[in-house]
Amino acid sequence: MLSRRSVRIKVMQLFYALRTDESLTQRMIQKRYWDSIDMSYEVLIYNIYIVLNIIKIAQEDFTKRNKKHLPTDADKIFTAKIYENNLIDRLIKSKELQEFFEKKEFNSSSDIDHLKTIYSDFSKSAFYIDYLAKESSDQDHVDILLELYRYCRKSELYNDIIGDKYLNWLDDKSLVIGAMKKVIKALPSSDIKFYEEFYPDDETIKEYGEELLNQTYNNDKQLLEIIKPILSNWDPDRLAILDMALLKMAACEMLNFSSIPAKVTINEYVEVAKAYSTEKSKEFVNGVLDNLMKKLQSEDKLNKKGRGLKED
Repeated sequence: MLSRRSVRIKVMQLFYALRTDESLTQRMIQKRYWDSIDMSYEVLIYNIYIVLNIIKIAQEDFTKRNKKHLPTDADKIFTAKIYENNLIDRLIKSKELQEFFEKKEFNSSSDIDHLKTIYSDFSKSAFYIDYLAKESSDQDHVDILLELYRYCRKSELYNDIIGDKYLNWLDDKSLVIGAMKKVIKALPSSDIKFYEEFYPDDETIKEYGEELLNQTYNNDKQLLEIIKPILSNWDPDRLAILDMALLKMAACEMLNFSSIPAKVTINEYVEVAKAYSTEKSKEFVNGVLDNLMKKLQSEDKLNKKGRGLKED
């Protein structure tokens, strides 16, 4: 589920924490790294939980409509099928998923009134009204869930619900959304634990992410010495903390990750700088890393391997 860029961001944030809290040890930041990985997966599961509880409100809606003395035509055709169908049934009957919900105490952290507001607003949409007016296939159920989730991720209230519980929501949002769409499209799955396939893969989080964290940490002084000659008139001690962290990580990546082209490394760290550091960081990081790449090339220190990885 996680990309290398999202892992770079997590590692960068750890080095920022390390610079601002001298009591942190390597073991501590390693633990924080793995906690952040678990948290990204947990955000996905929480999204599943919230959507399930939004559509569950359809049952309450059905009961209220049935109790009306003068029901409208819309009331007469209403059903709770958005929740009561075999796709959702697979999720409800997943013992492992329900245990995850309970273990993380999701119920205590969600305000049912907020979920009712989201459901009420969505229930007025033409897409939902059309869905209720016809017989529905599995594909129709998938389509309405995708439409609901599209509505949710654009809802300020929904984003507040997720963001208030998870500080990493903004960092991981695009990847969680992509995974959530795949979860919905996979319904009804014959594998009752199918959602577990979205836990980040070892190649990204261990072989790349953990290695980047450890090598940058262990070679901090050496990396600084490699970068210093490129900084010209810049005093390393006066650089923005995030910029220095990004430069060290990028240098480490150029030197030690032979399967990643140096130009890809530059582009990725420039984008991270653009999103997370100062206004001028994008140009600064780009200039320093471009010069660093040329220096390492001239010294024959860019040992890139694999098809198409020879640096110009």
